[in-house]
Amino acid sequence: MLEAKKSVPSRFFAGLVFAGLLVVGGCGQNSGEPEIYQSLAAGNVQLNANEARGIINQYRQSLGLANLALDPVLMAEADRHARDMATHDEVGHNVSSRGGFAARTRGAGIQRTHAAENVGAGYHTIAQAFSGWRGSPNHDLNMRSSESRRMGIAAAYNAQSKYKVFWVLIVTSD
Repeated sequence: MLEAKKSVPSRFFAGLVFAGLLVVGGCGQNSGEPEIYQSLAAGNVQLNANEARGIINQYRQSLGLANLALDPVLMAEADRHARDMATHDEVGHNVSSRGGFAARTRGAGIQRTHAAENVGAGYHTIAQAFSGWRGSPNHDLNMRSSESRRMGIAAAYNAQSKYKVFWVLIVTSD
């Protein structure tokens, strides 16, 4: 569980941006900055899942791993769980009334041989969430699992929470 907010992206990520290896599709909200740095803590900015997938896939490529594809079923489950955490103002895998990760994935029809989930809160940008997960050994293992081929990612906003933004990443095999 990640709760601490990080304010600076990892050296790896910053290197990708400066080297021009990370393609960012557009800028958000007339600020002129890439969407990966747009704060979702205002509540009026939506997560760009393609940008998040791009960051994770660039990292995986640097390690010789296969790219992850966005999966609509995983996206929906990640969104449900992020909203559950935001509603309860609590970070964890067992926050939902739908049960823990295994029960929730079964209930969503996710029948993969390999499945893992990263949760977090307090990261206001895609870049911060990625950096935080990358800096956590267990979360990093999930992002760089060689078995993973599909992903779903979501962020939910709660204006009353000290965290403001709640994150869920689900990765699975085919």
